[in-house]
Formats: sequence, C-alpha cells, structure tokens
Amino acid sequence: MNSFPRSPDELTTEWLTTTLGYPVNGYQVVYFSEGTGVMSWVMRILLDTAEDKPDSLIAKFPSSSIVNREGAQRYNMYGREVNFYQEISGSVDIQTPDCYFSEFDESSNNFVILLEDLTEWQIGDQTAGCSLDEAKTLISALARFHASGWQPHQFPDIPSHGGAQQIDGMQSTYPIGWPVVLEQFGDLIPESIRSAGESIPLHIESLLTTMCQDPVCLTHADMRLDNIFFKEGEIAVVDWQSICTSAPEQDLAYFITQSVPEAVRKQEDLVAFYHAELTRAGISYDLDQCRERYKVSALYLICYAVVIAGTLDLGNERGQLLGQTIIKNTFSALVDLDAFSLLDD
Repeated sequence: MNSFPRSPDELTTEWLTTTLGYPVNGYQVVYFSEGTGVMSWVMRILLDTAEDKPDSLIAKFPSSSIVNREGAQRYNMYGREVNFYQEISGSVDIQTPDCYFSEFDESSNNFVILLEDLTEWQIGDQTAGCSLDEAKTLISALARFHASGWQPHQFPDIPSHGGAQQIDGMQSTYPIGWPVVLEQFGDLIPESIRSAGESIPLHIESLLTTMCQDPVCLTHADMRLDNIFFKEGEIAVVDWQSICTSAPEQDLAYFITQSVPEAVRKQEDLVAFYHAELTRAGISYDLDQCRERYKVSALYLICYAVVIAGTLDLGNERGQLLGQTIIKNTFSALVDLDAFSLLDD
C-alpha cells in the first residue's frame, strides 16, 4: 500500500503539512490547460499557509491516460525521475526546480513529486518554437550539464539508452505509429523519404549502438521546449523521466530537430556552437565526431517523433498541434541533414 497520495484527489492538508514541514491550512488544485504533461499528470497546488512559506507548488502524479501510463511503466519513467531528484540533481550542473518531496512505489508504478513553482519564469512551448537567443541559452546550459556528467561512472544505476528494453520498445511501437503518422500528418512527409522512414525499425539497434559508444554522458533524453523554463538569460529544466546515458548529441539533436523552428535552425551552425561551449566547459572532443553523432542521433530520434505523434494519447487540440509540430520539424531537419543517407551505409 502506498504511503503517499496517488492522485490530487488523495491529497490532504495533514499530508501536505507533514511532508512540507510547515502548517498547511488548506489548498486548491489548479489544473493546467489541455496538453500540459504527456506521460504524467501535472498541476499547480495553491497553499493556504504562512506568509514566509511558498504559497504554491507543482505536483506530478501518474498519467490519467492508461496508454501513456503503460508507456511510462515500460521504461520506468516515474522511477527514473524520482531517482534523479533524490540522488542526482545536486551533482550535475543544470538548474532545476527545488524538489520538496518525491516517492515512487515500484510494485504499483505510482509516484508523486512536489516541486518549486517557477512562477517568475516563462515556460517554453514546442508548438510555438523559440528564438535564436533562447536556443543558444539552452544549448550553452546543455553543454555544461553534459560536461558535468561526462563518462558518468559515478551513477552505475542509470541505464544506457542503448539497452535491450529501449531497442525492443522502439522496434515494437514504431511500426504501430508509422501508419497513423502517415494518415494524420502525411502532407508533412515528402514522398521521396517515406520508404526510408518505414524502414527505420530495421536500423534502430545499429543507430543506438553507434550513439551509445564512448564517450557518453548523462542525458536528459526529453530535451524539448515544453520542459524548459526561461528567465533573463537563464534556463531551468524539468521532466527528468527519461534520464539515461547516451551520446551528448542525443539531447542536442532532439532539441534542435524537434523544437527549434526551421527558420531559426538555419540562422546559425548550432552544432558548432554546442561544441565550442562543450570545449569551454573542459571537454576535449572532436568536432567532426560531434557532427557525425549528431546526424546519427537526429535520424534515430525520428522514433520519438513517430511514437509520440502516432501512439500516445494526444486527444486534445493542443496535443494534435504538438504532434503536427514534431513531425514537421523532424522531417524538415532530417532532409536538410541528408540523414537518411546513413541507411545506405
């Protein structure tokens, strides 16, 4: 039996008071607009408490969608995020909200996380995109994070992104999502690359093997605008449910190819900018290798686009726009990279 609430309906003033360590006389749950959170149920909790205490926080619970919750369980996403806040967040160079409480029950796949409410920050929007300055702010922070988790032998329990579970999961779900994506977003996918797109499951293992060879680092693995907060030249990152070890270019490629609008992406060589920032952070790493692994990562990450847009429950207007944005950005970037040529090797 869980010793923590499994949903907002199970919250109580007594539990909040005990957990937070200060009196909570009352609370109100404020649900976000549709499309907020995909794999978890995220909401704001307004607190009636002393003036010198936070009057709001963010709560995360398991997704209310059975489909999305099953996907989270397949990859232990809830357990990974709780482990990040309990064991890792204080050891890496990246800003995150303060975590007031986190707990996970493996037997039931239930969890709860209470986080600082970043009310003075502006959250990104993957459907709206970002400016070049915002992209570079994130990429610079990403390089520092990767440098602080370079060759992360101190975290032996963090899974590799190239493990059998990831390979099997992508190989089994991609073919389910691909026909859905063609039906719903086919106008965004050039006819000339559809055959190559369909063949991706045959190459997932080799792509991941290439990506997950040394050097690797801690990677967020869901580095998209919806998980990034901005404030005066700073960023804070949330949603650590996919943390793993992989090529640093995985985070970079995911952000650039699926969150940065094409017009912004073409303004500057963002891979070279990332490499310069990584070097500045003390990592000696070949630029040509960085470019090649970026290309491999970008091609592999078509899996994310297809699985999200084609298999997850995006059953609202904002969710549908998110799927459209992901597919449009992904295929445009892959064509520009000539990434599908890797399948000819």
